Amino acid sequence: MGLTLAEKIIKEHIVDGDMVKGTDIGLRIDQTLTQDATGTMAYLEFEAMGVPRVKTERSVAYIDHNTLQTGFENADDHRFIQSVCKKHGIYFSKPGNGICHQVHLERFGKPGKTLIGSDSHTPTGGGIGMLAMGAGGLDVAVAMGGGAYYITMPKMVRVNLTGKLNPWVAAKDIILEVLRIMSVKGGVGKIVEYGGEGVKTLSVPERATITNMGAELGATTSIFPSDELTLEFLTAQGRAEDWIELKPDADAVYDEVIEIDLSTLKPMAACPHSPDNIKTIESLAGQKVDQVCIGSCTNSSYRDLMTVAHILKGKTIAENVSLAIAPGSKQVFNMLALNGALGDLIAAGARILESACGPCIGMGQSPNSKGISLRTFNRNFLGRSGTKDGQVYLVSPETAAASALTGVFTDPTTLGKGYEVEMPEKFLINDNMVIAPASVEEMDNIEVLRGPNIKPFPETSPLEDTINATCALKVEDNITTDHIMPAGAKILPLRSNIPAISQHCFTVCDPDFPARAKSLGSSVIVGGANYGQGSSREHAALAPLYLGVKAVLVKSFARIHRANLINAGILPLEFVNEADYDKISLGDELVLPDIKKIVESGKDVLIINKTTGEDILAKCELTDRTKAIIIAGGLLNYTKENS
Repeated sequence: MGLTLAEKIIKEHIVDGDMVKGTDIGLRIDQTLTQDATGTMAYLEFEAMGVPRVKTERSVAYIDHNTLQTGFENADDHRFIQSVCKKHGIYFSKPGNGICHQVHLERFGKPGKTLIGSDSHTPTGGGIGMLAMGAGGLDVAVAMGGGAYYITMPKMVRVNLTGKLNPWVAAKDIILEVLRIMSVKGGVGKIVEYGGEGVKTLSVPERATITNMGAELGATTSIFPSDELTLEFLTAQGRAEDWIELKPDADAVYDEVIEIDLSTLKPMAACPHSPDNIKTIESLAGQKVDQVCIGSCTNSSYRDLMTVAHILKGKTIAENVSLAIAPGSKQVFNMLALNGALGDLIAAGARILESACGPCIGMGQSPNSKGISLRTFNRNFLGRSGTKDGQVYLVSPETAAASALTGVFTDPTTLGKGYEVEMPEKFLINDNMVIAPASVEEMDNIEVLRGPNIKPFPETSPLEDTINATCALKVEDNITTDHIMPAGAKILPLRSNIPAISQHCFTVCDPDFPARAKSLGSSVIVGGANYGQGSSREHAALAPLYLGVKAVLVKSFARIHRANLINAGILPLEFVNEADYDKISLGDELVLPDIKKIVESGKDVLIINKTTGEDILAKCELTDRTKAIIIAGGLLNYTKENS
């Protein structure tokens, strides 16, 4: 029996366990990336491990999230990260060099390599045939120190692409169709692998758009083959030597196969407030638009923005629309400036933003109250834009540009003759904003610079024999990490200060939660299905840890957040019977007797609701390794004990 593309890379990198689906496996990690919203904590964790220099082939720290410097906090974090990188062997991408996933695709990613990043959209690297996965910052720190990255061996899904996209239908519409089919929960425990004759019609930037938004499926990752188009892209980046051919075996077996005829797709939008709430632009046509934002790690490539410039050239955006455009990297920005396309965008009335994440994480460009905002981004969760009642739709650059001109939802297929961007034979290559680390001989002379906002990792303690706790919060299905630990310009600067940022934990759902949880001292959070979807931010586990949360009891978890809870030493519990969700209310006193022995044995956890007198059973499905992590009080304690 042959292997899928992903299975081939896993086989080459597995260092612990066997390739048996549903079991824990440890992978050797070739590359890591961090960004500044998660990076400060990741590097504090790396320092705490006591490893003098990273052991990966390439580790890169990007400054792309907290670039709005309204106070000293972000600048201090950037300075800290740069000094840590210089000392410990990590490359540093300065603010302005671009968004981590776009730059990594251009300059560092290699087919067949493993990559983990402290950002959930790290699977962008699957566009050039990497096994690229989002992870918590502590997992990235361990990988930088030479440790394995553990995942549950996933099921394999084949998305078979046939035919060719019609003019003005985009790669964004492909992934929106996959989301329509699979939903935001449909990829949990799976790797999505793209194949079929239709793959040959998609450039690397288009493939990267698709793998980027695979994160919204809840998938472990998504991946494309590495073929002659991958070679063309890498050659144009001056990196032909990094190319290898990668494809699945002809007799590879998949757990699930999805067929998509590209010629049947139409321009689509993910409607508020979920990436899988899909409608055609045709069905939305004519509705008023207030704002259009083009960019993010999903759609900010040279190809994307050249298409937008073609649509806008010689025209003016509608008087009721605010249009903002952020090129994904300095490379893209500079090439647009030199070939005249940037001038076309400016002349049309676009507001040009720096090469950073910006509006995607609520860092500026929040829409007006109840405003309809068309965005080429990857997430449209309620309030993520910075406007609580903002109505955010996720669309392709083609749809965004067409709608910016008319002021209403506009199907780009009405633009007439299609336009094909000619990919350059050679991209403009200038890595002068990537700072190399000090040599081994010089590293001991480097001082790590810390500002007053940088606080240490929260203290953890080994698992207690019995947990007595109060239900401090009860929430519904599809709670995102934006609910748990909001982003935005006011909160993101506190990412290196857990005591301060914890005061914003769950305030989207309940403004009183932080004070209540802290006063209780020991508490439990109860939630619904797909709890913790969205960002990889480990702060969504570290803030509850600081506030005294001992366990999270839900119907089901999103992958990365569950791993982050384990890394923080918080028990991840799931109802054996989902109907028992109704047996717990806010303020109920709960007892988990003999919890340490039960975790060690792997049996179901008994939860006694002292308030109502009812008993509830919960699953705590842990491997031998994750049991040991929970018992130790988290991954940092476990790593120290086993180093």
